[in-house]
Amino acid sequence: MTALQADVLVVGAGPAGATAALNLAGRHRVLLVDRLAAPLARIGESLPPAAARLLQDMGLLDAFLRQGHAPYHGNRAWWNGAWAEHHFLSAPDGHGWHLARGTFDLWLRDEARQRGAALLASARVADIAPDDGGWRVRLETPRGPCDAAARIVIDATGRSARLARKAGAQRRHSDRLVSIWQYGHERTPSARGFAHIEACEYGWWYSAPLPGQRRVLALHTDADLLGNTTLRDAGWLEAAARRLPATRELLEQQGYGADTPALATPAHTAALDAAAGPGWFAAGDAALSFDPLSSQGIFNALYTGLAAAEAADRTLQGDATAFQQYNAELAAIGAAYGRHLAYCYGQETRWPSAPFWSRRRPFAAR
Repeated sequence: MTALQADVLVVGAGPAGATAALNLAGRHRVLLVDRLAAPLARIGESLPPAAARLLQDMGLLDAFLRQGHAPYHGNRAWWNGAWAEHHFLSAPDGHGWHLARGTFDLWLRDEARQRGAALLASARVADIAPDDGGWRVRLETPRGPCDAAARIVIDATGRSARLARKAGAQRRHSDRLVSIWQYGHERTPSARGFAHIEACEYGWWYSAPLPGQRRVLALHTDADLLGNTTLRDAGWLEAAARRLPATRELLEQQGYGADTPALATPAHTAALDAAAGPGWFAAGDAALSFDPLSSQGIFNALYTGLAAAEAADRTLQGDATAFQQYNAELAAIGAAYGRHLAYCYGQETRWPSAPFWSRRRPFAAR
């Protein structure tokens, strides 16, 4: 069988991978591979106002606005025993968006394909190895195995960073944070478009309105602080949320009712010791995984997907230092993120001896 030939192989068709692919397609031969035929429902559904400039630069903003995502006007947090509000009213880019995440992810895939990327879904990388200045890849597909060859590989496989680790990069975790989340409906449409955050002794809660009178509800805590049977109780998450004063008031006001099971998703801070090397780049969660308290996860996926595409393009044009410049840029992003997260966690001082908060004291003190 003749091997598939590509200039760039992008593995993972989530926001980071699809963004990388759509920005390279048209100039280079791009093969975009994902193990899923269609995106799964997942937590992570807000875009800050600054995303408008990214989408505009990529020629995506008008199509994005036509999708009807819900306005995101800021955050309202019960933190350290007081209300704090952060409004986007004064932001030069206007409001952000609470996304219909499945619609958004599928749209980015389609944009990559329409711009000329070849999309191979329901496929996985079974093996990858350096080969004559590029990469030799064995793919497992529903029709059987096939081989591919690429000059550059972009790892957008999420927190697993499978390809980057195969290339020798090491992944460093800073904590054990998980997100326990579910979707539900609300009887009263959300008028303000604010995300809601409430700290508690064992972590913090999050809720936000979504398009179509939907709402997401999530608890963020460390994995070892959860009981072994927690997720087996279908009503546990909503019942626990209603025991907190601010979150209970919000859910009652909106007439919230859960209509999906509670799911657990890793949400810890992590980073590769190197986000790129000769012939490969990591983007999105594969390169830098952000604590959801930063509200930067999807924005980081879009930004690093674009940056990886630009660095790959420079590499293909003969710039042997492009991966080093990319590493320096992501290191600076990681340092700024760390300072911001330390400040946010450092503002909550009510439970200094509780495991969740005591673990973050050394981090907050840096």
